[in-house]
Amino acid sequence: MKKHFIFGVILGSLLLLNSCAQEGQKDISGIKQVTKRIGMVIGIKADKIDEYKKLHTDSNAGVRDLLNKYNMHNFSIFLKQFDDGKWFLFGYYEYTGSDYEADMSKLAEENRNIEWLKMTDPMQIPFEGESSWSQMEQVYYNK
Repeated sequence: MKKHFIFGVILGSLLLLNSCAQEGQKDISGIKQVTKRIGMVIGIKADKIDEYKKLHTDSNAGVRDLLNKYNMHNFSIFLKQFDDGKWFLFGYYEYTGSDYEADMSKLAEENRNIEWLKMTDPMQIPFEGESSWSQMEQVYYNK
């Protein structure tokens, strides 16, 4: 119990130190870390929504441990139908590592992630000129 509390205090402190680190801060270990907030959007095929939701239920671990392994936290996906009848997924996560490009490259090489994308990619409709999720510009953040 004490170990978990100490770990929680350390983790909480690291997250607090990193919360204002858009361009980077050093945590208590001296390693430069960043909190990069990622918003993204992609279309989804209406007839695939139920299957997509099932893949993302709490009972299906999917690739959650891989997201944590590569410093992706607070990952959320939202679903919305627009007035024109089209459905869209909006995703958000916080990257808290020190090398975003390297971590994303390593994640892309994970076999389980490759298999996950083989299931989910055909359900989605990328924007023209994109092959997957399209990142959005962050215009506001409230600390």
